[in-house]
Amino acid sequence: MSTYTFGVVVDRDFDAVVDEVTAALQVEGFGVLTEIDVQATMKAKLDHDMAPYRILGACNPPLAHRAISAEAEIGALLPCNVVVRVADDGVAVDFMDPAAVMSLVDREGIADIAADVRAKMQRVAAAIV
Repeated sequence: MSTYTFGVVVDRDFDAVVDEVTAALQVEGFGVLTEIDVQATMKAKLDHDMAPYRILGACNPPLAHRAISAEAEIGALLPCNVVVRVADDGVAVDFMDPAAVMSLVDREGIADIAADVRAKMQRVAAAIV
C-alpha cells in the first residue's frame, strides 16, 4: 500500500469482487456515482491490453454535504475512489485514504469528517475479506 491508500487482496472472481465492494459500500451509506472500466478504456483508446481494473467513485451524501458545507472547494477531492484490480496474488481492492487526502484541507472539522469516512471504508474492506 501507499501513503494515500489502504486495502485488501482477495482470491475471488473479479466481477464478484466489484459486486461485493458495491454492496458493502451501500451498507455504509455510499453509492457508486461513477464506474470507470480502465481496462476497456485503454483497449479502446490505446489498443492496449491490460488486466481488469475498475475505479468506483463512491459518495456518502450526508458526509459529502458536511464536507462541502465546511469547504466549498473540497468537491475537487470527491468522490472517494475505490480501485478493484487484478493483481499477481488475487483481486486487490485499494481504498483512497480520506485522512491522507483531506489532510490537504486546512479547515476545522474536515479531519473529523475524514476520520468518519475512513472508518466506514475500513469496514467495507473488512466486509469483503
